[in-house]
Amino acid sequence: MRISRREFCGKSASMMACLASSRLSFGRGTLVAVPDVAAIDRNRILSAANRYLKEHPVTITAYSTPRSSGGRHDYFSEGDYWWPDPKNPGGPYIQRDGFSNPDNFSEHRRALIRLSLQVPALTAAWKITRDKRYARHAIRHLRAWFLDPATLMNPSLQYAQAIHGRTTGRGTGIIDTVHLVEVVRAASVLEDSQQIEPRDLDGLRRWCVDYLAWMITSENGKQERDAKNNHGTCWVAQVAEFARFTENHTATSFCRTRFQEVLVPNQVADDGSFPLELRRTKPYGYCLFNLDVMATVCQILSTPSENLFRFVLPDGRGFAKAIAYMLPYIVNKNAWPHRHDVEHWNNWPVRQPSLVFAGIALGRTDCFLIWRRLNPDPSVPEIIRNYPIRQPLLWM
Repeated sequence: MRISRREFCGKSASMMACLASSRLSFGRGTLVAVPDVAAIDRNRILSAANRYLKEHPVTITAYSTPRSSGGRHDYFSEGDYWWPDPKNPGGPYIQRDGFSNPDNFSEHRRALIRLSLQVPALTAAWKITRDKRYARHAIRHLRAWFLDPATLMNPSLQYAQAIHGRTTGRGTGIIDTVHLVEVVRAASVLEDSQQIEPRDLDGLRRWCVDYLAWMITSENGKQERDAKNNHGTCWVAQVAEFARFTENHTATSFCRTRFQEVLVPNQVADDGSFPLELRRTKPYGYCLFNLDVMATVCQILSTPSENLFRFVLPDGRGFAKAIAYMLPYIVNKNAWPHRHDVEHWNNWPVRQPSLVFAGIALGRTDCFLIWRRLNPDPSVPEIIRNYPIRQPLLWM
């Protein structure tokens, strides 16, 4: 799947215009064109940001349900694949893996995902235009969610992904806040806007410190940390980004070690596949999702002296092998050798962030070209839910 330099240079002028004139050096002087993400995404960013300028902050406190065991400021969601038991309609729910129950309470999750669309797009619009309106509106959302006593969300997910008749909340619910990773990244970018008050920035960091502590020390957090599949990857991605934002170097070091000693050894097979995701009823979508989150982990934790995208175990397993495995099936989904997803098979792939992150870190222009032609703004809620990094400009 690697496109040669001759083939790449032979692409159309319009495609070449999507790549910046600058070059990055990899290995022994190899040069690769870097995509001009600001130019590529300018229109879609400004279109979304202008729409979001008209939307007022709406946090979880606007929605409630008697099924939650928490309070007004506690995030609550229900397990996606749990349904009433036809043999015992009033009893504990039973699982139907891969099939989402449309009657579950999802308003808090929808509000959180809406925040993860609004704040990064507004921040990216400020980064492109330096128009302070975008920064100010993004900050309004951050204040409402994390600082205003009347509307803020408590820094824990004790009541996330509850199951009727079984549990008031589970560690698996922590995956819901993977949508905060890019929000926190946006907050860092907004520091340069000179529109965010120092006390507000301190307050945001305090919220992240508290949530980070809960993720690390709570039983739910420990359970999610030890999850073997994409849930464990999402835990590392969140802790890594919150640790970066709060300058928690101990947590950062822990995440880097965990990527090398737990995530890669336990999740990447010899051929680069993700066996734990392939076992699921939606293997294609879950493999794409896990690849994206693993790429985000590498993007957060890599340093000039330690490129985690290039990290390999003695047997050759690493992120590079994982993306090499998936790339042919991103290009041609019909070649996928495993069973099709039970839901949303036709809606994947989208503009997976793993492609642009890996393209830069691994020097692969083929990844850029594939990334460029995919849909950056899916409209199906389930796809949006499993596509948490949507503004790569904030990560450049």
